[in-house]
Amino acid sequence: MINNYIEHTVLKPNATVEDIKKMVADAVKYDFFGVCINPNYIALTKELLNGSRTKIVTVVNFPLANSTIEMTQYQTELALKLGADEIDTVLNISALKNKDYRKVELDIKRTKDVCQKHNLKVILETDLLTKEEIATASKIAAESGANFVKTSTGFVKNGVGAKVEDVKLMYETVAPFGLGVKASGGIKNYKDALELVSAGATRLGTSSGVDIILGERNV
Repeated sequence: MINNYIEHTVLKPNATVEDIKKMVADAVKYDFFGVCINPNYIALTKELLNGSRTKIVTVVNFPLANSTIEMTQYQTELALKLGADEIDTVLNISALKNKDYRKVELDIKRTKDVCQKHNLKVILETDLLTKEEIATASKIAAESGANFVKTSTGFVKNGVGAKVEDVKLMYETVAPFGLGVKASGGIKNYKDALELVSAGATRLGTSSGVDIILGERNV
């Protein structure tokens, strides 16, 4: 069932309390794996999800990857204390472009040190990377203790988001290490979701979770 893949997502900067309430209600109704929200809504979401098995996913160093590692660590620590179950962080894209792979590696390792048993997903922002950089970043994330690699923040102007060929490349790179792949960005319907899962995605970050579920039921 596709619902087990979905992290129902509201990350827009103008999200209201009513947006969060609706998202959570839909996630519980359709038994989605989780909800992905900005940190300011963790406490409310935890309260709304009381008694549910739906997981809370939040973001740090998001969306521009311009925080220092110390800032990211603090954000991560506080997010977990507030009740987040999983953390999605943005790869240090500048360091990757500069071929400072040691910096990329250390940032992931230090964030994972804070996460400990909690899953850490590393957002590559694939719209900004070459295929070679996607493979390199995926391998570094795998070797640095991450649990997932993720395609996109959804905030790149004119970005495509999750592409089948990128998800396939990420999966082929990290599968030998036992990591999952989260496809995120531009997933609008069941056909999109199924193609990405077939390419290797083990999670789907989308604000169109209900449309995807209804599409599956109509197949």
